[in-house]
Amino acid sequence: MDGGCPGAEQVPDLIAGASRVFMLAVGKAAAGMAHEIERRIGDKLADAIAVIPRGATSERALDAEKALILKKLKKKVRVLASGHPVPDESSEAAAHAACEMLHGAAADDLVIVALSGGASAMFTRPAEGIALADKIAVNQALLKAGASIRELNVVRKHLSAVKGGRLIRHCGGARVLGLIISDVPGNDLATIGSGLTAGDWSSVGDAVAVMKRRNVWGRAPESIRGYLERALARETDATVKSSDPILERVTNVIIGDGDVALEGAERAAAALGYHPDRWKELRGEANDVGRAIAKHLCEVTHERACVVAGGEPVVTVRAAGRGGRAQQCALAAAIELSEIGPGRRITALFAGTDGIDGPTDAAGAFASPGTVANGDRAGVSAGTALIRNDSYNFFKAAGGLFVTGPTGTNVSDIFVALVNY
Repeated sequence: MDGGCPGAEQVPDLIAGASRVFMLAVGKAAAGMAHEIERRIGDKLADAIAVIPRGATSERALDAEKALILKKLKKKVRVLASGHPVPDESSEAAAHAACEMLHGAAADDLVIVALSGGASAMFTRPAEGIALADKIAVNQALLKAGASIRELNVVRKHLSAVKGGRLIRHCGGARVLGLIISDVPGNDLATIGSGLTAGDWSSVGDAVAVMKRRNVWGRAPESIRGYLERALARETDATVKSSDPILERVTNVIIGDGDVALEGAERAAAALGYHPDRWKELRGEANDVGRAIAKHLCEVTHERACVVAGGEPVVTVRAAGRGGRAQQCALAAAIELSEIGPGRRITALFAGTDGIDGPTDAAGAFASPGTVANGDRAGVSAGTALIRNDSYNFFKAAGGLFVTGPTGTNVSDIFVALVNY
């Protein structure tokens, strides 16, 4: 809550001018953010909820520092564990509890909403008439179809009672301060956490178009199609648009993002004697991204280069293998490196900054020109694993999995490669 971020200069005045402060923290960094906000707000904090990923309430799963934070939060802040990456009943219960708390706020109060990666899944309140199971089914279908985070959140917003700015309507007319750690390339406020405190640029028609483009519309539950069709006919409540006067009492501040992580990686590389090289954003199908990165690495001529990039590729799931987008990228890159860069001194890491890549216990994986041969020696085929979306089992056998455990935050995926070292 210090300066250095656009809008941050308003934060001290917002806090000083509030009679009371209500706080909602949601996401993978919720525990740390809630602890820091609680420390700074002090006695003005009237009520607070931290929604954290399920499993984080087990202190054995946390390091000593995070366990200490969680113990401190339990003194003043209600801690609710929620489902991720797939929402479930606990995600809906968390949203209901938060809305009940926020209904106690008044016009002279301040509501702080601290958002970080994972908030969309962990904070779910379906629109009236939509069953949670139906919304989950659509979310899963879009994920398997390779929908981008932007596309996913367009649909999520228009099926929600809290996303797309609708959470603001639960805040009793209070001033709202969004403190946001972004896991979305470009830091689109309407996409991060599905825009709990931001105006929505998308329309219901956009949500329908995404579902049709990804071949999900015809397979969607009747409650979903019916709701969206009624919304198109303006029979249902709309998301908050940028022209809505309610946004005049909202201030959103990005306090961390992928660029911050990449800048830190570049500084660390320079300190170790490497030449930092920022590559373009990781965007598109993971297989294509991995191959493109491999080609770029083989074109690097600078000695002791460290190439870094960030973003969020997607995987169109076509088989029942196990893996995540970072591991899929790493495997595609490894195959390309084995063909165009044999013998080159290249080691690349693809990883999720949250320490979780897909439904696995790995953050990502390492790739090099020798990775495919390592798989051959272990009796696993890189090409077959790529087709089967089975990157996790390939790297588990061949070596190269990067396992950190949950990091407690998320600023999208990161790529770091050492070249000519």
